[in-house]
Amino acid sequence: MTVSGSIELSDLKGVGPSTLEKLEKLGLNSVYDLLFHMPLRYEDKTRITEMAELRPLQTVQIQGEVVKAYIIQGRKPILVCEISDGLGLVSLKFFNFFYSQRIKMKAGSLIRAYGEVRAGSRGLDMLHPEYQHLQSASEPLAEYLTPVYPKSDGLSQKLLRKLIAQVLERLAAGQVDVTDHVPESHLQAHELPTLNEAIQAIHQPDSGTSTELMLNWSHPAQHRMMLEEILVHLLNLKKLKADIQSAGATALKIIEQQQQAFDAQLSFTLTGAQDRVIAEIHHDLQLDKPMQRLLQGDVGSGKTVVAAAAIMAALNNGHQAALMAPTEILAEQHLKTLSAFFSDKKLVFLSGSLNTADRRQALEEIATDADLIIGTHALFQEQVNYRNLALVVIDEQHRFGVQQRLALKQKGEASANIPHTLIMTATPIPRTLAQTVYANLDVSVIDELPPNRKQINTLLLSNEKMVQLAERIKKACGQGEQAYWVCTLIDESEKLHAIAATERMQELMEWFPELNIGLVHGRLKSEEKHQVMQAFVDNRIQLLVATTVIEVGVDVPNASLMVIDNAERLGLSQLHQLRGRVGRGNRQSHCVLMYQHPLSETAKIRLQTMRETNDGFAIARQDLKLRGPGEILGSRQTGAMAFRLINIERDHALINQARELAQELLETHPRACEQMVERWNQQQQDLAKI
Repeated sequence: MTVSGSIELSDLKGVGPSTLEKLEKLGLNSVYDLLFHMPLRYEDKTRITEMAELRPLQTVQIQGEVVKAYIIQGRKPILVCEISDGLGLVSLKFFNFFYSQRIKMKAGSLIRAYGEVRAGSRGLDMLHPEYQHLQSASEPLAEYLTPVYPKSDGLSQKLLRKLIAQVLERLAAGQVDVTDHVPESHLQAHELPTLNEAIQAIHQPDSGTSTELMLNWSHPAQHRMMLEEILVHLLNLKKLKADIQSAGATALKIIEQQQQAFDAQLSFTLTGAQDRVIAEIHHDLQLDKPMQRLLQGDVGSGKTVVAAAAIMAALNNGHQAALMAPTEILAEQHLKTLSAFFSDKKLVFLSGSLNTADRRQALEEIATDADLIIGTHALFQEQVNYRNLALVVIDEQHRFGVQQRLALKQKGEASANIPHTLIMTATPIPRTLAQTVYANLDVSVIDELPPNRKQINTLLLSNEKMVQLAERIKKACGQGEQAYWVCTLIDESEKLHAIAATERMQELMEWFPELNIGLVHGRLKSEEKHQVMQAFVDNRIQLLVATTVIEVGVDVPNASLMVIDNAERLGLSQLHQLRGRVGRGNRQSHCVLMYQHPLSETAKIRLQTMRETNDGFAIARQDLKLRGPGEILGSRQTGAMAFRLINIERDHALINQARELAQELLETHPRACEQMVERWNQQQQDLAKI
């Protein structure tokens, strides 16, 4: 589809500098954006409902004569206007009103009102309805369902409808050019209207249009628009993938003897899933085009050893590899783990907390003789120069902004070769979501846990039963085990009723004077965090009080009990990640989710889901239903989730249809694909490149 560039927003009646600014704040920068500014819902003002037929909770339009109007005096005056159509009576009530409104509501005058009917103390009411005074009972009704649009301050529904109606008029007159690139045969096979017909039907649905279908996003016109959106998204990502793979990359030779030596040094046998994923990664690394692969694996599935197998390929070919983690705790954990794998290589650690001398030395080594560089976001900063970076591994990718990931990958482009990229996540992503948002990446899934892993037993416990919990902790620590106590805030918050980690630690020290108790949170200096975590690893601390800073990466096999305070405040994904800090050894592990009454319905579902399953993918599917894709993927993945119409959980069948159509169009109508992608927002193109 193309849109004529000769029509600007400023050409529309009613659009001055102030309105133009407000439209831009709403993301409406062109007439095309107006056409695709879809209604949130519809109001049916195409007919009048007789008052005798009214029932409470109906949203309807009524019409009648004013019987009387009066003001009820009280703490807050209320304007009441009683109207009747001869068959029934409804009281229109206004809590905020002007005295001039009361003056105009003369007995015998005609009023048409739209709103929700409620059961009042003396009959049926409408609170703050939309209304208009009529000159005649036969004044025409609306010709089509009235759309209600998303809006911002200063943009009324009336103005939005007026502007969109102008664009629709120009569309009908051919002044705005809409080209439908979806083959007519596909539209007919799926009983879909053309793009032009769909735009018209959505903004100005006629009186025969099913309001129920429109509200449920089930109308064929809506499906056609949704197909357009997801199709352009998929085509864009496929094009970006092709563009990146057309660039050069260093082909890394995989030497079988070295792979066997790597496997031999492991103290465990790789699972079938790990073997399969390593083979997929090694296949990509041997090509002279950049690997772009997303590695998914549930908590404890063994992603780090897979990453190590990929890193080994780069190092054995004389090239550098870099691993970026979102927190220093996790980066330090990787440094410790990978040092055991690559004891004969030079590893360098880089983070923002290094002092000037250590940072200067790290930068010099990265530019000269470092083999593997591990760190935080500091890895992509301007002063960092790599010698010959061939592989970038990004852990817990959803915690980085897409621009941060892109900046690190560009560090390897000085040699005209783009580094291979392996993106890892321990947040399982439902299949449809992964195939949609990461259509520019190949996806590998470790869908098997090590055979010695025991299921974590999850318990729900009201915070009123703290005494019973204390006995469980005493017993576990008395038997040589260790425990986490996770608090959701560092400082006390009366509003959220969450107990601060600092206060909880003092309380626990009184309860358990015989235990060594430590505290770790994000505000501690790096060295302090490291000392506390090392003491916990060495079992010099039996009970660790922590904030969610320990959500990822912390690996203490002897820790077998976790308590999460105010668990109802956290999302499913975060709860699952925290629970994954235990169950990493041979002991039976337990996770206690403490909650505070009253619980919302959503909180009940979350906690019950955690109690019933340890399956990260099942949890992710439930999380997608409850919170949507933006929260699952991380709030910083803005470019990837700019869908106006598509709901990934609801529209999976339509997404599958678009995926098949995208492949067909790329093969049979490449020029049409280019034209569809050309209009894709440039910023989104940049954000999707990693």
